[in-house]
Amino acid sequence: MNVYFLGTGTSQGIPVIGSIHSVCKSTDFKDRRLRVSAWISWEDYSYVIDCGPDFRQQMLVSNCQKVDGILYTHEHSDHTAGLDDIRPFNFKQGSMPIYAHQRVIDNLKKRFDYIFETENKYPGAPSVKTIEVVNNHPFPIGNKIAIPINVMHGNLQVFGYRIDDFAYLTDVKTVEKSEITKLKNLKVLVVNALREEHHNTHFNLQEALDFIALIKPERAYLTHISHIMGFHEEVQQKLPENVYLAYDNLEITI
Repeated sequence: MNVYFLGTGTSQGIPVIGSIHSVCKSTDFKDRRLRVSAWISWEDYSYVIDCGPDFRQQMLVSNCQKVDGILYTHEHSDHTAGLDDIRPFNFKQGSMPIYAHQRVIDNLKKRFDYIFETENKYPGAPSVKTIEVVNNHPFPIGNKIAIPINVMHGNLQVFGYRIDDFAYLTDVKTVEKSEITKLKNLKVLVVNALREEHHNTHFNLQEALDFIALIKPERAYLTHISHIMGFHEEVQQKLPENVYLAYDNLEITI
């Protein structure tokens, strides 16, 4: 399985509009982060986790030619606002399967009502096929099985996903013990780490490292990173040997 980090930034991305913060002014490409998303592929299968406002740019930069479906973690705009840009895939492939909690599907129907219109739909509008994700109900994607991981983003429920020995969790603050058992024996864990300081709805760096130590994957990659975290190269030097600060356009193989 190949994992491509389409974006590793927080909701504002890096650089932040109008910011004079030193990280936002950095010339290191690893300090420039689009909104968080990942592309996973194997054999002839290709799926994206989240579809944020930078989706078009991410597809062009990554040269992604096909998307068999989109797995949504939750409904926040930095994870969903790019849905309109699936149209080129629709023209080639037909309706796009989207996998999400029913609450997220309902939210998308409100925000993108023209996509879900059944009467007098605009001919060029995107087209989707919705598949509800339910906790403790694994579901097929391609020839593999995705296991939903139920986590909390403050008071908001969020889904992470495990596929084989890979798991992707973003916008996590707390995880119940029953969900942690689903994350044993991982080769790669991707998890959010917003910054070093405390945050009410996201893991900070120490919380993410403690979670990684609990799960014990072979390797872990940090994502959903704020400019306040600091320069990529400086942060990386502080991390344990098997923990890496992900960056945009990083590709790993599992």
